[in-house]
Amino acid sequence: MKKHLLTVAAAAGIMFTTFGGSVSAHENVYTVKSGDSLWRISQNNNISVSNLKAWNKLSSDSIYVNQTLSLLAPHSHETQSASTYTVQLGDTLWGISTRHKLTVTQLKLLNNMTSDTIYAGQVLKVSGAAATPAPAPISTVSKAQMVITEAKKYIGTPYLWGGITPAGFDCSGFSRYVFEKVGISLPRTAATQFSGLKPVSSPSPGDLVFFTTYAPGPSHLGIYIGDNKFIHAGTSTGVTITDMNNPYWKPRYLGARTAF
Repeated sequence: MKKHLLTVAAAAGIMFTTFGGSVSAHENVYTVKSGDSLWRISQNNNISVSNLKAWNKLSSDSIYVNQTLSLLAPHSHETQSASTYTVQLGDTLWGISTRHKLTVTQLKLLNNMTSDTIYAGQVLKVSGAAATPAPAPISTVSKAQMVITEAKKYIGTPYLWGGITPAGFDCSGFSRYVFEKVGISLPRTAATQFSGLKPVSSPSPGDLVFFTTYAPGPSHLGIYIGDNKFIHAGTSTGVTITDMNNPYWKPRYLGARTAF
């Protein structure tokens, strides 16, 4: 079972590594290096794993050393400097606007949009008269607040082992769902979120806090909201807010990780 879990983690591309591949600026092609994963490549290049797989016609998460991966959608190589962008499956307005150094508001104004709804194949203007000088990047504080606001929407949702939707969450399914809603992809399990994200000495709002419960190592997690409190999907409580100084949780605390 242990061997199987390690194999799955490696194939899913979620083990933390300091190795990296190389990108050709002219061809927008990435060459896979030892220790790479689809998840790490997608995060470093601000694209989703689903897009990376679709653009390279990958049917699984497996990759190999020296494999070349396209970082652009088909047919976009010739038009990447154009003033339009064709929406791909998995895209969000936030992701598209960040990639083109716009705010979501600017992107919507350019395209006369009144809602945040987009669809695959839609052509969006990404430059033009409506655009203003690129603003400063969205701060991690505002991203963190987006995560916390989204997480609180699901207070009261029941716990479900393996649950990844508002019909029922387990702890890692909850964090992954919430972060995905604000445009940040996370690995699936508590263990891989712990190993795949950046360690921090103490948590800030929006960071993930980890605990050891039914098994050694990181077996439970939640989203830190400040004031020593975290929101999580508890087995007996469902999604709730809990004090980290609680006699049960305090001695079981392992550490914090950030996705920002």
